[in-house]
Amino acid sequence: MEDFSYVIDTFFALFAMTLIIFMVPGFAMLEAGLVRTKNVSAVLTINVMIYAVASMTFFLVGYSLAFGSWENSAMSMYAAFLFQMAFVGKTVNIMSGGVSERVRMIPLAIFTVVMAALIYPAVVNVSWGADMLEGTFLDLNMYDLAGSTVIHSTGGWALLAAILIMGPRRGRYVEGKIRVIPASNIPLVVLGALLLWIGWFGFNGGSVGSIASKESADAVALTIMNTNTAGLAGALIAGIIMYVRYKLFDITMILNGALGGLVAITAGPDLYNMYVPILIGAVGGALVVFAVPLFDKLKLDDPVGALSVHLVNGIWGTLAVGLFVSDISFFDQLKGVVLIAVFVFSVSYGVLKLINGFFPYRADDEAQLEGLDVTECGVEAYPEFKRAI
Repeated sequence: MEDFSYVIDTFFALFAMTLIIFMVPGFAMLEAGLVRTKNVSAVLTINVMIYAVASMTFFLVGYSLAFGSWENSAMSMYAAFLFQMAFVGKTVNIMSGGVSERVRMIPLAIFTVVMAALIYPAVVNVSWGADMLEGTFLDLNMYDLAGSTVIHSTGGWALLAAILIMGPRRGRYVEGKIRVIPASNIPLVVLGALLLWIGWFGFNGGSVGSIASKESADAVALTIMNTNTAGLAGALIAGIIMYVRYKLFDITMILNGALGGLVAITAGPDLYNMYVPILIGAVGGALVVFAVPLFDKLKLDDPVGALSVHLVNGIWGTLAVGLFVSDISFFDQLKGVVLIAVFVFSVSYGVLKLINGFFPYRADDEAQLEGLDVTECGVEAYPEFKRAI
């Protein structure tokens, strides 16, 4: 029976890892659809690069810092590593989408190494891993099953630091007014968002850790059902709010509402009954709808809405566990959110500022006008299209 559990849980981790890897093309397609055609190859290249650079760095350095050891008695240690490796690039995917259309690849690759080798592993260490701060005031008792804070807010805080350093895209804010830059390919946006949604079942379901008993199988199934329910609620409430306010159904906002609900439920999908996720996901979807214009008013240029989806809902989802689960302290959840925010934002800002001094992150206005496909890649995604200014 012990061997059976070992084999089943190893297979489960590998299957969940594969679902999470589907989020790589998910992010890529979502971002490719939301940016202008002259920047699509650059977005796709960045997403592939992040997967390769972050995963290799985590393999060589980050995993040992996060967990202290490769040993694992519950499943193959290789499967355990691959499952955790699937997560690491998501922190930078969140960041890269929010600085699309003006970020240069080499400095982003350098930051990806730092994120995968140091920043993200340190956050994992004190939340899921070896816990170098155990027994101190900074010891986190925060519950975060699959990373509303550990992954989504971590990526969001790094993104905020990057936007503050880089500034907005050329021509985004003109004479105090917001210039709308429409998405270039809505079908790709839909495909990307739905790939992310499917990947989330491995993201959250796999984080339960085992499926080899009746109880753990029920826990996995409940987790995946609650994850899906929150996504549904987020999509529905975003669509309703957009129709009430504008008498229009904006598919990009509906999908971001779904993603907001999915981020929000990620902290505790295994802890809720099957109705609470409706509320958590609905609040998540509503937060996205109201946060997107707020960030624009603050001139924080985020082409894909990553701050609204990942940062805002990472915070909401983590705090929601303390609100809706009686035996989990809201203070512990809040403390975890605040401490990780301070660490990730301050370290990310310092590292980004340092790298920026040697390799500027922001492409100059001429390169932005020409399109990063030409200046960064030399391969245009749509060479037959006239480039938009």
